[in-house]
Amino acid sequence: MADQSFKRKLSAIISADVKGYSKLMGDDEETTVRTLKAYRSAINDLSEQYRGRIVDSPGDNILAEFNSVVDAINCAVEIQRELAERNAELPENRKMEFRIGVNLGDVIEEEGRIYGDGVNIAARLESLAEPGGICISGRTYDQVENKLGLKYENLGEHQVKNIARPIRVYRVLSYPGAAAYRVVQAKETLEWKWFKIAIPTAVVVTLLAALGIWQFYTQRPSVETASVEKMAFPLPDKPSIAVLPFANVGADPDQDYFSDGITDDLINDLSKASGLFVIARNSVFTYKGRPVKIQQVAEELGVRYVLEGSVRRGGDKLRVNAQLIDATTGHHLWANRYDGRIDDVFALQDKIRQKIIAALAVKLTIGEKETVDRKHTDNIAAYDRFLQGRAHYLQRTPEDFAKAVKYFKEAVELDPEYSRAYAMLALTYWESHHNFWNQSLGVPWYGARIRAQTYLQKAMKNPTALVYQVESRILIGLHEHEEALDSAERAITMDPNDADSYLYMAYALIHGGRPEESFDFINTAIRIDPNYPAYYLFVLGLAHFNMDQFEAAADAFERALQRNPVNYVPLIYLAAAYALLDRMQEAATAIQKLNESLPVVSVDFESHPVMAGRYKRSADRDRLLDGFRKAGLPETPYDILHRLEND
Repeated sequence: MADQSFKRKLSAIISADVKGYSKLMGDDEETTVRTLKAYRSAINDLSEQYRGRIVDSPGDNILAEFNSVVDAINCAVEIQRELAERNAELPENRKMEFRIGVNLGDVIEEEGRIYGDGVNIAARLESLAEPGGICISGRTYDQVENKLGLKYENLGEHQVKNIARPIRVYRVLSYPGAAAYRVVQAKETLEWKWFKIAIPTAVVVTLLAALGIWQFYTQRPSVETASVEKMAFPLPDKPSIAVLPFANVGADPDQDYFSDGITDDLINDLSKASGLFVIARNSVFTYKGRPVKIQQVAEELGVRYVLEGSVRRGGDKLRVNAQLIDATTGHHLWANRYDGRIDDVFALQDKIRQKIIAALAVKLTIGEKETVDRKHTDNIAAYDRFLQGRAHYLQRTPEDFAKAVKYFKEAVELDPEYSRAYAMLALTYWESHHNFWNQSLGVPWYGARIRAQTYLQKAMKNPTALVYQVESRILIGLHEHEEALDSAERAITMDPNDADSYLYMAYALIHGGRPEESFDFINTAIRIDPNYPAYYLFVLGLAHFNMDQFEAAADAFERALQRNPVNYVPLIYLAAAYALLDRMQEAATAIQKLNESLPVVSVDFESHPVMAGRYKRSADRDRLLDGFRKAGLPETPYDILHRLEND
């Protein structure tokens, strides 16, 4: 009866460990742990890519399970290829080489763990493998002998510990990892000793490289096709693409901001093409660090094409891998590797972008080509600071805003003409003013507003879609509604796939007294960015509020607060919406929460020209003030602004 409580199944198992791990730890524990963490992350990603899962990873050991033995072998080969390339960049005494054993056998599964001889044999095969090598069982060999185009060496039968019968063992002799590693070594030899190498040798090396590349791409895993019928949104009437966050596969996890920046810039460049539909950064970054399939991404975001890739930054060297996949057919349209130095990062981005546009047969207008080709800065150090600042800004907390400002200021010190950095300084100061986060920046409340305007003027010397977005938002605060609409329209023209441009247009329409026109722009922003941030809901709530649709407004404000409880501005409007719905107890609760976060808010504060000036129509201002008074917000004198200045 006991056996019936266990689930038995046939699985392909990979067992891997590090050769000489104890010595590596003895020589340098911290470096070894960092390298192991990076390599383990790469192995985990590859296992998921080949439809497997990591079952256990104690110490330097890794145990993975696959439903298909072909997937398991392909994954093992890819692991050794990837790690061989990484090791080629490390000093000899820091190389971390894994031994891999692969077995097909019966296992017992309990609570996600697997046990039995199938696992034990994989572990014994691992111990027989060379560093950087793969050994497989006879049973595994029988299944894949003629399926993968690999060569094997029969090592005969081996009697291994705790296994009753001898097992047949085969060594994998030729695989892309080994070929790629030999080609790297041959290339280095050519660079230093080219005058000693004859032309026939160069031809052989070239053929080996071609063979390695051919094997690598022809043996990549097939992609499960996405169903157009199951997509969350109808496919657009033009090529649609989602750029997944490029993985940081370098040894330093702190370089995530750099790989994220590569992703951001590709999205920004592609989104300027009116012939493309490009999913926004916010939505694709919800997949970062998650085991997702191309099929899942395409169906959830409603796109046909998916771009994925990786970035490795080591010292001044840079390697970018990218591949474009048609999710509806599972075909790889193209895949390539780009090697260079950090100074080449802009050129590498251009190459990838051009490949995508060519593969999707998209034609750029002359204006779009000029916009896409325009470089924001040629200063790599300034670009690096900008990326670090943007990474903190996107966290949207007072503390991160302070860090973001520091990096943006360093960026403009390095490049005084860096328009994007000035725009982000303006936006960060303006949002700090609007959210009462000025204290974290060490400036008075009104001082944050002044600095935002100053930095915007500098950004306007080289305007971009981002610059026009920020200008539109600030112009609303200056009661220049028609000008704010013009700026939002320019932002959309310059970047027709930027969701924020449409949202800023909606925001300008709402405050300009035309809320009924804002919904189309809000819906467009949400389609481009299906996993939209909290402030999209806040703007949606404002549109409903200014059309006297208070139930819908309250629902939107509530959802905005659920997504971002730190931003308490929606509480101000939620209290008014509740009061106008005669939901007085909920209004009182909202005011209580508001006072806990920001005790200085009052009716007079919202009616001050600085705040009320956001509305063009007096009816919109009066509606809001009526809600405040009915909710019971305390009336205080105008010296509230002076209190804010002194906080």
